[in-house]
Amino acid sequence: MTDLLLVLSMTLMGSAAALLLKRASGAGGLLSMFRTPWLYGGGLLYLASAVVNILLLRRLDYSVVLPLTSLTYLWTMLLSARLLGERLTGRKLAGTAAILAGAALIAL
Repeated sequence: MTDLLLVLSMTLMGSAAALLLKRASGAGGLLSMFRTPWLYGGGLLYLASAVVNILLLRRLDYSVVLPLTSLTYLWTMLLSARLLGERLTGRKLAGTAAILAGAALIAL
């Protein structure tokens, strides 16, 4: 159960980090981006996600942990629809389902 919670937290943090960096990218020019808290929040979340990844790698096989990181695609799709207003199409849902099915086959 602990491993599952670690995987979920790692992938959620990775997806949230990417969302924050997406927000930072809209800050205007490159110098403006360095003045926005979105950049630093995204960086900190990526760092936290990496630390959890290292903890998982100490407990589980690499060949299990790496495919499980594909859960990030699911969270990213859901967060982008909810917070950025992006459309969920049948193609996106099918593609994400295929990725997750493949990861489940490898991880089991």
